Amino acid sequence: MLAGVVSGCGRGDNLERFDGPTMGSRYSVQYVRHAATPGPNVVQAEVGKILAEVDRLFSTYRSDSEIERFNALPGGSCLTMPGPVLELVRVGEQLSSQSHGAFDLTVEPLLNLWGFGPQSRREAVPSAEALALARRQVGHGYLRIEGDRLCKDAAVEVDFNSIAAGYAVDRIAAKLQALGIDSYLAEATGELKAAGHKPDGSAWRIALEEPRNDRQMAERVIEVNGYGVSTSGDYRRYFEQGGKRYSHTFDARTGAPVLHNLASVTVIHPSAMLADGLSTLLLILGPEEGWDYAQEHGIGVFFVLRDGERFVVRTNDAFERMVGGKPQ
Repeated sequence: MLAGVVSGCGRGDNLERFDGPTMGSRYSVQYVRHAATPGPNVVQAEVGKILAEVDRLFSTYRSDSEIERFNALPGGSCLTMPGPVLELVRVGEQLSSQSHGAFDLTVEPLLNLWGFGPQSRREAVPSAEALALARRQVGHGYLRIEGDRLCKDAAVEVDFNSIAAGYAVDRIAAKLQALGIDSYLAEATGELKAAGHKPDGSAWRIALEEPRNDRQMAERVIEVNGYGVSTSGDYRRYFEQGGKRYSHTFDARTGAPVLHNLASVTVIHPSAMLADGLSTLLLILGPEEGWDYAQEHGIGVFFVLRDGERFVVRTNDAFERMVGGKPQ
């Protein structure tokens, strides 16, 4: 996960900041205010509108959201949906296709079954019969778009948690730019995007966290300008049973949590939404298949792998170019 922004704003007095709750977590915005840019009350109100819309469209924790209205329908149903919902379904279809079905937006029945979803009861390894039943309700291939309608050929449920926060960050960044703000750092539930510089001319600096259970430690500090950054890891939500560790990251091809030694993946990308989705996709694929995927598609990645009691870091050239190539 992202440990947060490294402090130090220099001499400038015109760095504005506000934050608040969102999506079961927090969001924050920092931006450099010039004479022609609005004050924080105005900017926060605009950001609040975006986050409220994202919650209304994509939340799986409120029954009246657009996606939960769709999820409640039986197989063979269609429902007219807003453009952003259809947009994210198309993104999910692309990521599912490119990962040969490992990434899937319809894994909510599996999340619930294993104890990680909004309707889950307890964390436990399910029976083979229960797993087989849940897997019959999973598959992006059951979804299709007809004009402005989203349809499903089976009783699947869509969960946008792997891309919705990144989408929200991209929307916030676009709104800040529309308001004349060209230097900012916007973050929601750990996904972020930064552009420009702080008032003293220094870069926005982000600490990437070492995946330890006992305390947070900065594995590396990077400088970000013009990119979204997302980290997915197996160490925040998991349970252990029978000597095995089961995380909340699922491979839709198996219906089970991933069990490899890739502890976390950080992706840097011009789109925070794609950084969000790709960090999940690569974590699912694992240390070898995920690395090959990143190299083939030119994705900047920062892998943290378990090696016994220690962690090993692996980055590629694309990542180093995007962060200036200067480990700190």
